[in-house]
Amino acid sequence: MPKAWLQERKKDYYYRKAKEEKYRSRAAYKLFQAVEKYRFIKEGDVVVDLGAAPGGWVQAARKIVGKKGFVLGVDLKPIEPFQEPNVRTIIGDITEEETVQQILEMLPREADAVISDVSPNISGIWEVDHARQIECAYKALEIALETLKPHGNFFVKAFQGDMLNDFISKVKRYFEEVKVIKPKASRAKSSEIFILGLRLKSP
Repeated sequence: MPKAWLQERKKDYYYRKAKEEKYRSRAAYKLFQAVEKYRFIKEGDVVVDLGAAPGGWVQAARKIVGKKGFVLGVDLKPIEPFQEPNVRTIIGDITEEETVQQILEMLPREADAVISDVSPNISGIWEVDHARQIECAYKALEIALETLKPHGNFFVKAFQGDMLNDFISKVKRYFEEVKVIKPKASRAKSSEIFILGLRLKSP
């Protein structure tokens, strides 16, 4: 990794905060900030976290839902196990139906929230990365529609670009209210934003 990138990361406020507060990634604060403002995850909720490695969002979601809730993390990469009995993880590809079936089997009931921080492998070619990211976001939306209870919530990462508006329009078809969010913990120069779908419409 480039030395300048490593030095910049060490100076990063949220990177240091995550180290001090024992969160696996600085991304935990993006979720905390969004939930604090929009309350889309509550105590006792069942949450599915897509693209969960290394587990920062799982930790944040577990803190919010408390002991009565349940958090399921899903990623292609193995996630270091959690001690809490109400946190489970799956190694799986969210583009495969088999993974969706595993998610449905492991949930204690329909999910209250599906959250996704899934990122594609970054190529450095902007149009390619944007298209891949939007593809991941669509897949996360499909899983949300299969696993959420009526009036459940959906929170997904996207990259800004020319395919974003079509994706937002699609989310609006399924959710009563849609917000576009850039949490403070998201780096200013990053093109990532988050789409929040509130209250899944009844079929």
